[in-house]
Amino acid sequence: MKSLTALFLSIVLTFGLFTPVATPASAAENDPLGINASAAIAVEASTGKVIYGKNVDESLGIASMTKMMTEYLLLEAIADGKVSWDQTYQPSEYVYQISQYRSLSNVPLRKDGSYNVRELYEAMAIYSANGAAIAIAEIVAGTETNFVKMMNDKAKELGMDTATFVNSTGLNNRDLLGMHPKGTGAEEENMMSARDVATLAYHLINNYPEILETASIEKKVFQEGTEDAINMQNWNWMLPGLVYGYEGVDGLKTGYTDFAGSSFTATAERNGMRIISVVMNAQGSGSNQYVHRFNETKKILNYAFSNFSVEELFPAEYQLPGETSLPVVKGKEKEVSIHTNGSVKMAIKRGENDLYEPAFEYNEDLLNEEGALTAPIEKGTSVGSLIVKYNGEGQDLGYVNGINGGKIDVVTAEEVEKANWFVLTMRGIGGFFGDIWDGITNAVKGLFS
Repeated sequence: MKSLTALFLSIVLTFGLFTPVATPASAAENDPLGINASAAIAVEASTGKVIYGKNVDESLGIASMTKMMTEYLLLEAIADGKVSWDQTYQPSEYVYQISQYRSLSNVPLRKDGSYNVRELYEAMAIYSANGAAIAIAEIVAGTETNFVKMMNDKAKELGMDTATFVNSTGLNNRDLLGMHPKGTGAEEENMMSARDVATLAYHLINNYPEILETASIEKKVFQEGTEDAINMQNWNWMLPGLVYGYEGVDGLKTGYTDFAGSSFTATAERNGMRIISVVMNAQGSGSNQYVHRFNETKKILNYAFSNFSVEELFPAEYQLPGETSLPVVKGKEKEVSIHTNGSVKMAIKRGENDLYEPAFEYNEDLLNEEGALTAPIEKGTSVGSLIVKYNGEGQDLGYVNGINGGKIDVVTAEEVEKANWFVLTMRGIGGFFGDIWDGITNAVKGLFS
């Protein structure tokens, strides 16, 4: 028996050596662009439509792409009148020490110096200055600890479900010289999915488009005209005047740490269409880690601009054939016209216009059992939505988080007043005799059937 068992195991092991082992599909098989990165995404910026994605929902390190949230909260505070551009700030001991740490991206700040919000913001947005970012956190929230709470609260508000912020810079907490925000771990780092990074970029450039005025500055001198003057070159080397310049790029934020790898959130506009792209932990040949993110971003932008455009699929006040009105009870009119309250635009692949079809989805709470509205009805009352359905073979990648795209409200085209008691009474009487007449007619038909 032992010899038979040994023979069986020998056969199994021998054939096992030649039996193919199932392995995960390669990146090239799953990814039509062959993007060499842990995750990547491309989004059309006006609608939030995802037009390309690779591993878009896994939470990964984001490094200095974090600073987009710091920028968002600062610009929000300025819009709300809580902070002003010319407001001055004297560095705390924490900010001073971090700003002297030149192996990190920084502009050194004097302990007794005075800096206004705009120059700190520019140092952060152009040069990714970490001390300046913490200074902004303290300006907005008093302490970086308070600011981190604001960051996480804003992430939830924007629908960024995978986001976890532990500091305002994107550094690993170990680089903060033991002064990292309270309640966070010494080895922690900010985390987010590619979809959430794109979500943040989407809200940043749509709510505060002025960010692009600063993010697109190729170089500037910090504290120009003083002995502390420092040349700041933008880390976004894809700006048109820099070494990896790409037509239309005007933002947004690079990031690199050992944990996060080479990462970049870009935005570019061509022919009236703006694209947001994100690459996380980009890889490539050569020892210069910084360039991989630009090479992979170029592939994504080329694909987006070559294959997609924003099209109006359905015009404003569109009426779906066969569903142009709804019946009305207790109204002066017995029906009301309905249409969309705007046009439906979407980023679509060229040549696929005919693969999208509309469907109405009604708000059942507004309709009675017979599917009618009850008067009075105001003009512009939302009665449901027009939903755009994709019938192509490709995968519909949806939208950035928190954006329910591909639909628009369907509203009433006119007002319908409630009929007075006399009209309603006469209708009731007419209905009563109508029912009697229908009964007689049916009975007579029954005699001759």
